[in-house]
Amino acid sequence: MIAWLAGRLAQKSPAQCVVDVHGVGYQVFLSLNAYCALPEVGAPVQLHVYTHVREDTLQLYGFIEPEERDLFLELLNVSGIGPRLALTILSGCSARELREALASEDVTRLVAIPGVGKKTAARLVVELRDRVGRAPEGTHQGASAGPFLPIEEQAISALVNFGFKPAVAAQAVRQARSAGSQGLEALIRDALRRAAA
Repeated sequence: MIAWLAGRLAQKSPAQCVVDVHGVGYQVFLSLNAYCALPEVGAPVQLHVYTHVREDTLQLYGFIEPEERDLFLELLNVSGIGPRLALTILSGCSARELREALASEDVTRLVAIPGVGKKTAARLVVELRDRVGRAPEGTHQGASAGPFLPIEEQAISALVNFGFKPAVAAQAVRQARSAGSQGLEALIRDALRRAAA
């Protein structure tokens, strides 16, 4: 599983970009917010990545900010929302706006996003308002939920490969990190124990 890309920005468009990593071009799908934060073509770029694997395809979804990636993972846990719709939702509003809409149960704001109907908006509010809508400002990227280090990205990918949902894997790794787990194997073991609890 690819969790992080660092290379040169070879191409970019509002929906996707290509990152040149030592001569290999990785196509990465983006939200509009991530696209707007990209540097100029030819400049160095670093992206947090979610790898979506199906029987017939392997797609990469990239994020500049860890907060947007974390919200993307939470959206994937909502019934009926796949990677494309999750990216559309994050293109339709910023991470902060999405949190505020969920916290205030603002279905009208959510329905204004292309591809989100009333039923989907209501499902988003019910399933996510308590998990992401009420996060106090500044805590989501604090010490316990900050950007993942490469070793933590690897641990999350390992848990996803074991069948855990991305958001569950990310939370378990955060908890294991807070508990002081050292080394990749220890981090994975601790996170597995927490995710399975």
